[in-house]
Amino acid sequence: MKNTNIHEGIILIPDFSGFTEFVFNTKLYTGEYIVRQLLSTLIDMNDRYFEISEIEGDAILFYRYDDKPSYQNISTILWKMRDAFNRKIKELNKELSISIDMSLKFIVHYGKFSQYRIGSFKKLYGKTVVEAHQMLKNDFAEQPSYALFSNSFLENSRNREADLTNHKYHLPEVGMIHYFENVN
Repeated sequence: MKNTNIHEGIILIPDFSGFTEFVFNTKLYTGEYIVRQLLSTLIDMNDRYFEISEIEGDAILFYRYDDKPSYQNISTILWKMRDAFNRKIKELNKELSISIDMSLKFIVHYGKFSQYRIGSFKKLYGKTVVEAHQMLKNDFAEQPSYALFSNSFLENSRNREADLTNHKYHLPEVGMIHYFENVN
């Protein structure tokens, strides 16, 4: 059986670091309000560049079919999301008189995946989607905000010479990790 619904594209997953502790230490209604505000901020900063496959608690599974992704475009979107996220946290800290201790990490991966429907839901399927989720499970959890770009994304992107920040490390088995400077 040949599936003509297979495309090459980008998987982007922004994910909150510190979410589990936040949930356990925050009242239900307050926590839900904060998470809704933060997720909405990320969606707004996307500017409809990516489609949303699903929202998974503290993460959004974004995707875009693109046979030659732009490193510069993705980097710009990540900066906008990160800055808006940090501004929203400061705003919520002040509004609610609490301290929200969460940061943002990004996974950027590239490869082939398909999409299918179940009722009104669109689900992504494929090795690329699983690999992107596996990249979330890394040893950088205690680090400040960062973006982890897979080798697959870097090899298929244009404008790779652009740099997110001075803090970057190449990991042969995974790709490139860029640490955002923690500007408060």
